[in-house]
Amino acid sequence: MAALKGLVEFQLTNANELSTLLDREQLAITQRNAKNIETLAAEKVILIERLQQTDQRIARHPEIASLKSDPELSQLVEQIKIAIEHCQKTNLTNGEALQRAQLSFNKLNNLMKQSQGKFGMTYNAEGQTRNFSTLGTNIKA
Repeated sequence: MAALKGLVEFQLTNANELSTLLDREQLAITQRNAKNIETLAAEKVILIERLQQTDQRIARHPEIASLKSDPELSQLVEQIKIAIEHCQKTNLTNGEALQRAQLSFNKLNNLMKQSQGKFGMTYNAEGQTRNFSTLGTNIKA
């Protein structure tokens, strides 16, 4: 039973770490800190894999029935469920925020391309397109 308790405690630790990491990710998203978002995403994958592996080990444990019958273990399992529920909600919120940021970036990028197309391109005497970068700012008259 001690081995199972150790696994459940390890699972709770990982769930709490993931919850904290997702809160940090949320802050990085609101601050638009791309480097931190990328780093946290890599850490998140590692924690999720660790959670899945521990869950599989718990599922194969011969004393798995005690997760429901032992009050101490069932309390730990309930804490894990609460932490994972928080993780799921926060991850969903973070994903939606990143999608909105990506849409905003795409709109801005398209506007820049359209603007560049209208103001940064002209045609030469042969009908070929030619880009220019001064946008009329070097007029001497």
